[in-house]
Amino acid sequence: MKFKTKYIAPIGADGIHTINTGDWRIKRPVLDQEKCIKCGFCFLHCPVNSIKRIDGQFIINYEYCKGCGICANGCKPRAIEMMQEVEK
Repeated sequence: MKFKTKYIAPIGADGIHTINTGDWRIKRPVLDQEKCIKCGFCFLHCPVNSIKRIDGQFIINYEYCKGCGICANGCKPRAIEMMQEVEK
C-alpha cells in the first residue's frame, strides 16, 4: 500500500478523521473522588488514555472511553464503578 508522504493515510483518502471511540460503549466508569486515593492506576492502565490528571484529580474523558473496565477492575479502593450507559 502506498502512503502520502506528508500524512499517514492511504493515497486517495481525504484526510485523517478522528473517531470518538466512546460512542459504542455500553458501560461507563464513574469515579468517586471521595474514595480515590490518587494512586494513578487508572491513569497508567487506560488503553486509550481517556483518563487525565487535572489539578490533582483524575478526570475521565467519555468521548474516548471505551468502557472496557480496566480502570475499575484494578482500582484498590473501589473508587471507580462501572455503570450502565445512558442512551444518548
